[in-house]
Amino acid sequence: MEADAVIVGAGSAGCAVAFRLAEAGWRVTVVEDGGTDIGPFIQMPAALSYPMNMRRYDWGLLTEPEPHLGGRVLRVPRGRVMGGSSSINGMVYVRGHARDFDHWAEQGAAGWGFADVLPYFRRMEHWHAAADGGDPAWRGTDGPLHVTRGPRSNPLFAAFIAAGRQAGYPVTPDYNGAQQEGFGPMEATIWQGRRWSAASAYLRPALRTGRVRLVRGLARRVVFEGRRAAGVEVGRGGRVWTERAGRAVVLAASAINTPKLLMLSGIGPAAHLAAQGLPVLADRPGVGANLQDHLEVYMQYAAAKPVTLYRYWNLWGKALVGAQWLITRKGIGASNQFEACGFIRSAAGIEYPDIQFHFLPIAVRYDGRAAAEGHGFQAHVGPMRSASRGSVTLRSPDPAAPPVIRFNYMSEPSDWAEFRACVRLTREIFAQPAMAPFVKAELQPGGAVQDDDAIDAFIRDHAESAYHPCGTARMGRADDPMAVVDPQCRVIGVEGLRVADTSIFPRITNGNLNAPAIMVGEKAADHILGRAPLPAANLEPWIHPAWQTEQR
Repeated sequence: MEADAVIVGAGSAGCAVAFRLAEAGWRVTVVEDGGTDIGPFIQMPAALSYPMNMRRYDWGLLTEPEPHLGGRVLRVPRGRVMGGSSSINGMVYVRGHARDFDHWAEQGAAGWGFADVLPYFRRMEHWHAAADGGDPAWRGTDGPLHVTRGPRSNPLFAAFIAAGRQAGYPVTPDYNGAQQEGFGPMEATIWQGRRWSAASAYLRPALRTGRVRLVRGLARRVVFEGRRAAGVEVGRGGRVWTERAGRAVVLAASAINTPKLLMLSGIGPAAHLAAQGLPVLADRPGVGANLQDHLEVYMQYAAAKPVTLYRYWNLWGKALVGAQWLITRKGIGASNQFEACGFIRSAAGIEYPDIQFHFLPIAVRYDGRAAAEGHGFQAHVGPMRSASRGSVTLRSPDPAAPPVIRFNYMSEPSDWAEFRACVRLTREIFAQPAMAPFVKAELQPGGAVQDDDAIDAFIRDHAESAYHPCGTARMGRADDPMAVVDPQCRVIGVEGLRVADTSIFPRITNGNLNAPAIMVGEKAADHILGRAPLPAANLEPWIHPAWQTEQR
């Protein structure tokens, strides 16, 4: 069957594109190398540490040794499953700050300013927290993506938000609304007690139309007829075939695999392609460049009261949580446990937040290993807009070979200054009266870690990726030599080929990337369909009135 469109990647953006194209009557083929997302490890929100550490659901990618992090090799989890990374992530829902998207427009992504993208955020959302605070004018109420808030029944969540207020920061009723800056409840893509991934929100409804077929296999390269994309070469089980596209090929394979696929198809830096023995169809030096991510550290504290999730951190406790969730879809298992958060500015003169906090009522790593032998809690904290840039390049011309991933973390002096501020400002928040009944002692980095050198050593040894790669096929003006796609998501230099995922971000957005990734899919679909964009919104975001002279 020749489809109207072939989409590579059944992830956050790819599922949204498939849904909207099918809704418009197009026949769509979605190519996905991974399998089903059905199963408790993915569907139970509290089990989030499992799928991102299971080879069944993850590509198993690793960085090269990071020179500024002591040569450490970091994991780069990317979803290899229906729903992509939305099926293995922490389910946290953050749109990003309005100024992030205004910056995109200033960098050449015309039509992607905040006023332009807000209508797409509203179109995709089904927001369920209006009674909990926030202005419904900023939110969507009938989209396919359910967005909820946890119950915040653990007293630590309220204490953390109160501590932020006591430290002098605002409390925001809705960080995805008019005011991101401040402390408040966190939102998640969880609905009726289970993960609400892009597969649940978009792909399954699209498949039910009968106009979308899901093909399992590894996308090997884009097939061109002349300079026009005509399909995608797919391989599985020793067989290789071509899925043909009559109107468009859309790459939505992640900020790691999309540039890899572009290069395998002859689109990328000419010298690098030639060195791999690949023919050059379009010399685009920006392919694989501009790689960005969020780094974070876990500030961990021993608890003075047994109110944390540690009481469930044993075989019997986990069995009870799992059984309750399986029977009722309620209880501890129905939350990702990221129920309180904060966004602050690290210094006066910074217009909008550049630090994010995720609060978690247990001291534990993303890989599920408890860091404290006993009750504890932690805040994940890190800078939002690192100046460091990395790259994705080919390891070989073999489509099955993983690419070379170099984030080049902490390569700029400003990164170290920002991270030191993260550590010191976090300590100040946990020293507030609201946290006093709960804080027993600082576990990590520990009270002895005080001066710049000691904090730098802690960061070097313990900073972890927040798993937010982006930017490797950046959007910009068609005459920008480092741009890969134009503002209509068309790959520059060829025809019939688009990119719709976090690759196209000119600069990383504030917070977790699943929400803006889905927004990209929603907006890209309108460009592919040749529709006029949704009318721009005329809502002004809140900016601290004294940001030029005050840090809070």
